[in-house]
Amino acid sequence: MHSSSRRLKELVIFAVLGSILFISHMVMMWLPSIHLLGLFIAAYTLTYRVKALIPIYVYVAVYGAFYGFSAWWIPYLYIWLPLWAMFMIIGIFELPTKIKIPVYMILCALHGLSFGILYAPYWAWMIGLNFQGMIAWIIAGIPFDITHAVSNLIAGALIVPLTELLKKLNTQILATTSKAH
Repeated sequence: MHSSSRRLKELVIFAVLGSILFISHMVMMWLPSIHLLGLFIAAYTLTYRVKALIPIYVYVAVYGAFYGFSAWWIPYLYIWLPLWAMFMIIGIFELPTKIKIPVYMILCALHGLSFGILYAPYWAWMIGLNFQGMIAWIIAGIPFDITHAVSNLIAGALIVPLTELLKKLNTQILATTSKAH
């Protein structure tokens, strides 16, 4: 396969995957702290490894463009990195599916539970909270973080099948380029 046509196909794939992140978030926005972003980011990372950062940041850019690149948006530049990093690390290991599913579910849930903690330092700095104020802000957000964790735990059950599907689709899509040349 020609490298330029492969790169073009990958860019299109990543743009579509980033758009899926955005659309899924928009569809579920009416449910506070419940979305499928953890599921998709985990599956993208397990499938595309480092290149999963491309659709993640496509999502971040589209989200900012849609809602405005204001102060609340800045944490979106880093808040998905811990989730991506956890799945980069766990993806190194060849785990049996019986182990993968609960481990992936737990990792997704941990990111949901820590979302407020990850967001808090920046926001506290932006609005001028001291350390105690930041802790109070984190505590006030615990019900939302628990909801986020539970929804991520449930969605995490789909990471293995979604990853397998993405890998098959990716192989088929990229293989069509080599047949065309």
